[in-house]
Amino acid sequence: MSRSSSKPTHAKGEAAVLPYRDAKAVGAADFYLAINATFRFMLRKLGMSGLKEYWTNLGTRYYAPVSDLWKKRGLEGVAAYWRSFFKAEPGADVKVSGDNERVVLNVKVCPAIRHLRKNKRKIVSCFCQHCYYVSEAMAAPAGLTVRIEGGNGRCRQVFQPLDNKTPPQDFAKIKEAA
Repeated sequence: MSRSSSKPTHAKGEAAVLPYRDAKAVGAADFYLAINATFRFMLRKLGMSGLKEYWTNLGTRYYAPVSDLWKKRGLEGVAAYWRSFFKAEPGADVKVSGDNERVVLNVKVCPAIRHLRKNKRKIVSCFCQHCYYVSEAMAAPAGLTVRIEGGNGRCRQVFQPLDNKTPPQDFAKIKEAA
């Protein structure tokens, strides 16, 4: 399927879970270089609050089709999305597991951090926070939330229904990238 196609790509027999219209089975790792540079630029020009707003808007606007999928399919949709996502990410080593209460991403090798290190790039120290802000903005319309522990190339992300029992994200649990 070409980029101009009106439907997202997916493997034969698999529901479309990625919002992209791309024929490649695997993404281009150099994209990680671009997002690191973008985060650095925005941090310098807009400060941390501007960068957080950018990440939140990305999760809310660009990923709206994913949020819609999660609304319709619940945690099953969350797991399906992340399995497809990481299958297409070059260098990823991620286990996605789940049940009726949560979906857990055990990121053993973050493809972005790996590629940035391999290319000897200085990683924006708050880089790993983008996973929280983007994912939280994606999850909220579906009545879900995410909590993240770890970072700097290895983390655990838990997607679960939003309720009053879930404490806010503790940002001290998200390591700075180096």
